[in-house]
Amino acid sequence: MISAYTGTRIRETERRLLEASADPGMGAVLMQRAAHGLANTVILELRRRGLRPYGSRATVLAGKGNNGGDGLYAAALLARRGLRTTAVLTAGQAHAEALAAFRAAGGEDTVLTEANAGELAGAAARDEAIIDAVLGTGAQGGLRGPAARLFDELQRDRDLQRAGTRGGRGFVVACDIPSGVDANTGEAHGPVLAADLTVTFGAAKAGLLADPGADYTGRLRIIPIGIEDALERPDLRRLEAADLAVLLPHPGRRSHKYSRGVLGVVAGSARYPGAAVLACKGALAAGAGMVRYVGPPEVADLVRQSCPEVVCGSSVADAHVQAWLLGPGLDDGAHEQLERVREAAGAGLPTVADAGALPALPRALSASTILTPHAGELAKLLERYGAAPGRSAVEDSTLAAARQASALTGASVLLKGATTLVAAPSGSVFSQAEASPWMASAGSGDVLAGILGALLAQLAGDRHAFGRRGIDEPDHWAAIAALAASLHGRAGTLASGGGPLTASDIAARLPEVIAEP
Repeated sequence: MISAYTGTRIRETERRLLEASADPGMGAVLMQRAAHGLANTVILELRRRGLRPYGSRATVLAGKGNNGGDGLYAAALLARRGLRTTAVLTAGQAHAEALAAFRAAGGEDTVLTEANAGELAGAAARDEAIIDAVLGTGAQGGLRGPAARLFDELQRDRDLQRAGTRGGRGFVVACDIPSGVDANTGEAHGPVLAADLTVTFGAAKAGLLADPGADYTGRLRIIPIGIEDALERPDLRRLEAADLAVLLPHPGRRSHKYSRGVLGVVAGSARYPGAAVLACKGALAAGAGMVRYVGPPEVADLVRQSCPEVVCGSSVADAHVQAWLLGPGLDDGAHEQLERVREAAGAGLPTVADAGALPALPRALSASTILTPHAGELAKLLERYGAAPGRSAVEDSTLAAARQASALTGASVLLKGATTLVAAPSGSVFSQAEASPWMASAGSGDVLAGILGALLAQLAGDRHAFGRRGIDEPDHWAAIAALAASLHGRAGTLASGGGPLTASDIAARLPEVIAEP
């Protein structure tokens, strides 16, 4: 499991350690550890791309603070490994000791001005490696003046490179965090130079694992520097394959269909009947012992034809289940279905509630109700509770928006997106990003809802595994949602293989992912 912390928490932890240390040089030790990790990562990336470190060129874009110091010390190490290194001092000054070490290693440095920004951008774009070490975790806002122009031109050049209209094989490594990305929130203050790889120190920063910050992070490498044991409860967590292997339900030798979890589904309408089918497919593929569909006869007939394993009926009261999935494919005209939603929601069972169910839900919810909006739906949900940021504001600050929605509703909130966030009422957040962009297609969210519903039915009474992974009981509902998001993303990526897919394809590959997470 990846544990992430705000930049504020990391800096505070470092401050306490340095104050408690009897060694006055401990700050320099931490910086050297960070620099070694950064330099070694650049060397490894050059080799991974088939490039020889000796004779390669690297430019470090260095700010005046400790982030710039990390970058300059790393560039000094690279110079000693035979790289031709240049430093662009974006603030006209730099960390004195690090700059002296860089010069002593044979590096050349230039002060950035408005007059030379274009020339320096062109020179850096031709290098094999660019190190972004301008703004660190304590920065407020984004780049200004010549630095903003430099980064804007570098990003434009990289866009051309990726589009194939300009040759080049260079890469960008961000030092701790891409300049302009807020380490606490993931908000991005442009221009931001998108990194191929971010080397972060001590622990992952929360802003790297939330959109839009994740757009600029690239691959993430965490370098231990000696503060890790002092970090306490994380601000954000990400489940990995090892966590899935422990948390996924495993039937025992004497399990039966009822003990393996029965999910009730109220979904589909005359306008969107397929949503019910896709939700049931997701639930069946995720291992529910039984799926009971409740809805209008015409939709039930389609469900029977597509999923003969599903037991169909029209009465919520007659459906004995361990969890409910409510809302996929419902619109304002589905009055009978919304009444069924209202009745099911009143049962007090663990519930997945898609946006279509919201009109029939009570205003005050609990953590065992998991809402599953995308950004537009979340904006409407917040408006219902008196906050009206709009879709753009939600997309610009997904972490804050998900937390706000959970706090206002009392529910766990799964915000769907390129990075899916799950916020618990306690303030804890999970972040999953295994999905392929090809999964942005109709019905994909219905399959996710079915997967989540099946996991709720199976795991609602089994909280011991979550405790063994350090997940407190109030947060295990959000962890189940993160588990579903991870499975959904992995199955979709497997189904895509780098190309288009349908929602049904995601469900079809799910058993394979569960068998070998």
